Amino acid sequence: MTELKKDTCDVSEFNEDKVYRVKEMVESENILQVSEMFKALCDETRLKIAYALTQEVRLCVCDVAHIIGASTATASHHLRHLRKLGLAQSVKEGKQVYYSLDDDHVKTLITIGLVHQKEVEQRGRN
Repeated sequence: MTELKKDTCDVSEFNEDKVYRVKEMVESENILQVSEMFKALCDETRLKIAYALTQEVRLCVCDVAHIIGASTATASHHLRHLRKLGLAQSVKEGKQVYYSLDDDHVKTLITIGLVHQKEVEQRGRN
């Protein structure tokens, strides 16, 4: 019979210096802000929008609505949320509002996530 792998330690010991040093870091304000950013990207519609913005430098709200198959109101709502969190930026030109990713870091996050997922699938973990 095959023995099951354990996911926990068999003892309850910890390194005080490491724990207190790292605990202070993970409880910082920046972690909360990054968490909010990832929460925004864990929404499938917003991730699709962010991915679309990695493919085109800028898209108007109407373009985004058609890409995600939603109303302009829905697309606009999601785009505002991405802008509020610093993931996207907007500019109004005449009667249209155009969105783009805020910077290359956002594009890198999306790209790395997609590359990682492909590697996971290739290893057969999905």
